Amino acid sequence: MCSPILEVSGLHTHYGASHILHGINFSIKAGECISLMGRNGMGKTTTIRSIFGLTPATRGRIRVLGNDVTTLSPHSIARMGLGLVPEGRQIFPDLSVKENLTMTARPGLDGSWAWTLERVLQTFPPLAARLSNMGNQLSGGEQQILSIARALMTNPQLLVLDEATEGLAPLVRKKIWSVIQQVKETGITTIIVDKDVDTQLKVSDKSIVLVKGRVAFSGDTSELVANPDVHIQHLSV
Repeated sequence: MCSPILEVSGLHTHYGASHILHGINFSIKAGECISLMGRNGMGKTTTIRSIFGLTPATRGRIRVLGNDVTTLSPHSIARMGLGLVPEGRQIFPDLSVKENLTMTARPGLDGSWAWTLERVLQTFPPLAARLSNMGNQLSGGEQQILSIARALMTNPQLLVLDEATEGLAPLVRKKIWSVIQQVKETGITTIIVDKDVDTQLKVSDKSIVLVKGRVAFSGDTSELVANPDVHIQHLSV
């Protein structure tokens, strides 16, 4: 039986004296798309930061493809096959679109190049038209597409999208969700954090709802949709 792509067991994380995550448990299998949900301040971003070693866990275990990465550095964890589309995009403004894409490019864990520059440009035509433009010359939506494409150029086993549609106009958000759906259809395992709960529920296979750093719901998204009490109690604004 294959190991889960990601397995989080008994995860506790602190910011100084503040205890943020209280024993988080979940796993994600190859090809699954998980929505990580909860109101602001419930621990979603801290969970992502802990997975990537940016805010190290104080207790518990994080395994990637069966390998314990709990105490590894962020760059070592990324090289285990994890790709991150960070909140705020964080592209390189003074590099061209092509440079943003190619400077982080690397093969997958098996040495394959499923996502080449050519494939990325075919998948996201707006980038092909702006290849020589600097990052700061792109619109917010184009920068977000570039951020997603840049993460794909690392040929990840797991792609995490943290607030990929935040701060964008409604039509642009719709375009980004279309891009996320395209990525999902390629079979890449994904975790999505986003404030657009309704669209998340349409895209994801499974959902995790956090409340004050604890898992309040974990299961098939269809089960969450069929349980409006959980939705109203923990997700409605």
